[in-house]
Amino acid sequence: MTDIVPLIPRQPVPPLRLDLVGGDKFQLDQERPANFTLLVFYRGLHCPICKTQLRDLEPKLGEFDKRGVAVAAVSSDTRERAEETKRAWGLTKLRLGYGLDLAAARRWGLFVSTGRGMTSTGVEEPARFSEPALYLIKPDGTLYFGSVQTMPFARPHFSEILLAIDYVLKNNYPARGEVREV
Repeated sequence: MTDIVPLIPRQPVPPLRLDLVGGDKFQLDQERPANFTLLVFYRGLHCPICKTQLRDLEPKLGEFDKRGVAVAAVSSDTRERAEETKRAWGLTKLRLGYGLDLAAARRWGLFVSTGRGMTSTGVEEPARFSEPALYLIKPDGTLYFGSVQTMPFARPHFSEILLAIDYVLKNNYPARGEVREV
């Protein structure tokens, strides 16, 4: 498997093209938001914390839209599992991409875990799946913000992300963490 390479702010992110639940396609290079694209990489149908996170995101989609932020959630789940996620979690507006190849997940700096059987929700974990991350990508395809995790716990809250976007846009705040040599 490919080594994890952290994404660098102000540098281009890898390409991302996936099918969406409902039959549409997600192509990052075709997104045209005024300010950012928010990519939410989630673990999949088996993850109760992902369910809480995405159900928190769904009613905030209008607030992201007002700020010129396009939003999509992505997992390595199969089409069937992603369809079940959308249905069972009551996600009517959130775009759900599925079939993220694990080598592509590594190119995005994501960690990959091995399934450990049945979860507390009674859903089998896939043999391998990517761990969560959030990225804000500028319209020019460069990374603005990233939060990558090795565990499902303690994720950034979307209400805080919205406040941060307000501050960033008001103050023309630059992407940070771009220095590679020390």
